[in-house]
Amino acid sequence: RVLIVLAVLLSTASSISFKLSAEGTRCIKEEAHKDVLVVGEFTIENVQPTHEVDIRVTDTKDQVLFSKEKAESGKFAFTLDDYDMFSICFTGKRVQARVGGAPPPDLNVKLTVKRGIEAKSYNDIAKAEKLKPMELELKKLEDLAEAIVSDFAYMKSREKLMRDTNESTNSRVLYFSIFSMAVLLGLALWQVFYLKRFFKAKKLIE
Repeated sequence: RVLIVLAVLLSTASSISFKLSAEGTRCIKEEAHKDVLVVGEFTIENVQPTHEVDIRVTDTKDQVLFSKEKAESGKFAFTLDDYDMFSICFTGKRVQARVGGAPPPDLNVKLTVKRGIEAKSYNDIAKAEKLKPMELELKKLEDLAEAIVSDFAYMKSREKLMRDTNESTNSRVLYFSIFSMAVLLGLALWQVFYLKRFFKAKKLIE
């Protein structure tokens, strides 16, 4: 029961449908962990003969992970060298002149993205490695256990990073507060001495 719950929690498959202008761009951003397989599948409907759609998948460093021109359907897969965000961009463009008539209709885009154990095709693995049903289930459990360990390790590293950031921020706030108090104290003393000299110059005090 615990493994089933964890499997549900670690299932990172997302599916989305949206409209795309025939000459517009739409980007979807998601995140992925280091060395985690990401698999995507897309279909684009209602593409007119006068238009085409390009798909481009990049990370935050603008490294191209996948690209395809004249895309109407397809799949892509990649892994990242480190935890990062990736963008999936669909761009519609005109390739032939339109003669009169109504403007081209919007395109219907369907996108499914799977990560981790959800991205693996265990049927293909079973055929390639000639695994029996029980061996295949053990393989799934092994991958699930590795995903759990990896996820916990990531959360632990994030917790440490946040703790270090908080401690660093607290130290900076403390030092800034001490510096501010010292400046205010120095300013107050300067004002006292200045006013004392001013009153003495005006012979208001001795």
